[in-house]
Amino acid sequence: MPVSYHGSSVLFDRFDLSHVTEGDGKIKFGFGVYLTERYNTAAHYAFNKHRPDMDTYYVYTVDIPELNDSNSIFFDPKRPVPADVVSRVEEGLGEKLPDYAKSIAKELRRYLSNRLTGRVLSPAKMIAPDIRDITGEKAAARFLQGIGYIGYRWPVSWSKPDGEQQFALFDENDARIRKIEKVELDRNNQFVEGSEVLVKEFLP
Repeated sequence: MPVSYHGSSVLFDRFDLSHVTEGDGKIKFGFGVYLTERYNTAAHYAFNKHRPDMDTYYVYTVDIPELNDSNSIFFDPKRPVPADVVSRVEEGLGEKLPDYAKSIAKELRRYLSNRLTGRVLSPAKMIAPDIRDITGEKAAARFLQGIGYIGYRWPVSWSKPDGEQQFALFDENDARIRKIEKVELDRNNQFVEGSEVLVKEFLP
């Protein structure tokens, strides 16, 4: 299985999506378990600026399913939503999508968030919804899961969209922790190379 990483200042044995937003207080890329293919990035994410007193940092090595164009939604700010994604979503909804919801994947997510919860926010406001209310984001994720998608994808670096990726998995059971390491961060909250100390390893 592919390996990804998750950074946190909290120690736990399994992911639990009931704790979404308890980290940095937002879900910028939708509802799900957040993971990255880059270890250093996960370590950086372990710092919680909302809880600076939590100064112990962990990186979780996580086994995940292979994510691809057929089972996940890729956020590309420069390209419209792929035709096959539009077709599956429209079939699932039983109606046609408005043009703006097909413009980029981010707008599709926002549209579903509103459509499935009865909201009437304008497209402009969909870009910055109230981060304290995740019911729409959760509804969008559950809908996409119901039509065969397991998560969202986006690049670690937007300047290299074909490089390493990050993920939000809709089901916490798709993210199986392999091991947990304690790491150190420097004054800029960047990973200190060689600081990894094994905390716990899980049986395969």
